[in-house]
Parts: sequence; C-alpha cells; structure tokens
Amino acid sequence: MIIDFHTHIFSPQLKGKREQYLERDPCFAHLYSDPKAKLATAEDLIASMDREGIDLSIVLNIGWASHQMCVETNDYIMEAVSRYPRCLVGFCSLQPKAGEAAIAELERCARGGIRGIGEMRPDIQGFDLGDETAMRPVVEAAANHHFILLIHSSEPVGHLYSGKGNITPDILYRFICQFPQISIVLAHWGGGLPLYALMPEVSQALANVFFDTAATPFLYQPQIFSHVGQIVGFDKILFGSDYPLLSPSRIISQLRSVGLGVEVEGLILGGNAERLLGL
Repeated sequence: MIIDFHTHIFSPQLKGKREQYLERDPCFAHLYSDPKAKLATAEDLIASMDREGIDLSIVLNIGWASHQMCVETNDYIMEAVSRYPRCLVGFCSLQPKAGEAAIAELERCARGGIRGIGEMRPDIQGFDLGDETAMRPVVEAAANHHFILLIHSSEPVGHLYSGKGNITPDILYRFICQFPQISIVLAHWGGGLPLYALMPEVSQALANVFFDTAATPFLYQPQIFSHVGQIVGFDKILFGSDYPLLSPSRIISQLRSVGLGVEVEGLILGGNAERLLGL
C-alpha cells in the first residue's frame, strides 16, 4: 500500500472564489496569492491518486488564522472523507487562540472521523508553540482522541521560497520536549531536525516524532532519505508529496534513485504510515 501523508484539498466553492479568500486570511494569501499556485478538490486528488497508483492520502487543512475559517474548511474535509472513506484520511485545522471554541471544534472533528490536526502554521496563525498554557489544552484533547499533530517545519538556513516560514528545529524541539505523550509529524523533514538526532538527548526526545518528505525535490538532494534514515531510523520517515504542489511520482522517483531496497522503500511509502495510523 502506498500512502501519501501530505496532501491538501479545498472545496469547489473556495477554489472558485480564490480572490475573496485571499483577502480573508493571511495563511491562504501567503500560500496561494500566486495564480500559478494550484488548488485541488477531493475529486482532483482522487483522479491524481488513480493516475499515480496511490492507495490512501492524508488530506490536510492549512493554518487558518480565524476559528471561523477552520470550521468552514474542516466541514469540507469531513465531507470528502465521508465520500471516499477507503481513499482519504482527514486532518483538521485549529486556531488554539480560540480557546474553548478550538477544543469544541476538535471534539466535533473527532466525531466526524478526523484523525489529526494539521498542517499547523504557528508563525502565520499567531500562536506560540512554546506557550504551554495555550497549547496544553489542545494537546491533551488531541491525545484523548489519539490524534496526530502535523506541523509545518522550516530550515533556519538556505534559500527562501514561498511558504517557508520560521518554525525552525529549535522551536519544534522545545515543543516536542514539552509534550512527549502525543504522536507528532514534522513536515518537510522537520526543517532538518532529524540531523540533530546524532545528539543522544535529541534522539531520545524524538521517540514519538516522524518526518514527512513533502516537497523534498525543492529542498534537498535525494541522499536526504538515506542520511535521515541512518540517523533516526527508516521507520520514522513518511512519504508525503505536498500535492498539488508536487506530484507524488517526483518524490517516489527521488526515493528510488538512492537504492535503499524494497523493504526500506516499503516502510517509507506506506508501512510506517499504516503503523502510525493503526491501519
């Protein structure tokens, strides 16, 4: 089974009214102001999965700044998952600054079949991952439902690109140490955090942390697969494309180019995700 752990979908209404939503939310504007930035519906994703041989996709929301936009877009993801239960697993968006309303939304999404929260964008949503008072209610409620947290991650060095952000390994590491009880997926190779696992204390802290491969061709040479696997274990890597930004085949080709073997490729392409999701 091939599982794409990092895809994004939006409703046809939102897709058709892009300009209006650009004015309503800074995260959406940050990611989709460029007319060339693709927006995909659930049907677009399903068609792509059929073409590319993907069996299951995790559909992520984005880091909406307002609670209202989280609710509106979570509705579409839950509706899409209900229509394609064998093909899609849904993650919701939350605005922790909404307090009790955010917890109520998490509970609503859990009842609607959602399996996690993400892609969280603290830098744009305006909350501090290091604020334990603000984050503990969200993390504890998520843990009660065995939710996975998927967080956008950024490299502190290297080239600038649209959507890079500033949620760097130091910020992520502090959050992970505060909340070791919940499964966390760090997008985009955790901004390089797994490389720090050569330090024993970092390796120990990453016990419940996984790293997805979203947008790898824009970020790293193919050797990132072997280097990270050798440091943190190949059982920590989750194949993710960042569709529709990239097609899954680009990341799969990159993975296979380094010759890790069928068994390791199987873990990265689906086995690790199956285990994490309890499939």
